[in-house]
Amino acid sequence: MVRGKTELKRIENTTSRQVTFSKRRAGLLKKAYELAILCDAEVAVIVFSQKGKLAEYSSKNNILETIERYRSYTKANGNSNPAKQDLKSMQNLKEETTTLGKRIEFLEATKRKLLGENLEGCSKDELNELESKIEKSLRNIRLAKSRNLADQIEKLKETNHLLTKENEELRVKLHSQYNNVVPENNDNEDANPAHNRVDVVTDLSIALPGPCLTFV
Repeated sequence: MVRGKTELKRIENTTSRQVTFSKRRAGLLKKAYELAILCDAEVAVIVFSQKGKLAEYSSKNNILETIERYRSYTKANGNSNPAKQDLKSMQNLKEETTTLGKRIEFLEATKRKLLGENLEGCSKDELNELESKIEKSLRNIRLAKSRNLADQIEKLKETNHLLTKENEELRVKLHSQYNNVVPENNDNEDANPAHNRVDVVTDLSIALPGPCLTFV
């Protein structure tokens, strides 16, 4: 079964709050002990309950040694407090987030006004300013459109020039091939078959038949 995420806020029930404190305090001290043993770290934990009861853990024999080391460290580093620095960073981040949120809301409102929405509360000067912005935007759009059309026309001209050049080259090539072919003149031979006759000379002669000779 998946446990639900506990909401981080003060527990109103006194008994539940005390039980939760005891469990989490024990877990915190156990984690501090494990961190000190596993990583050979110097760890000190100080916890005061709501009633002022102290619970502490130190990897040293005396927790005051760790506290003194902490004071020396912060003094050497210009009394810097990491916790305070983190808190300041969070505050700056929160302020920046709030500023960005307001900026987004302003841009969304301006966008709706440019689209002709929510103009009821606008003054005359605001409407004139919106009109000027829209006219400027239209000029920029028309200019961009004209440039786009000019680029397309230029590309079409280049394509037409290339096609015309290729067509001319093909025409010249075909004309050259046609001139290099010399057709044979066989019209007279086809009209008079006698020209196609081949005379063959042999030793045979043609004569009248004579009497038959009988050899005994």
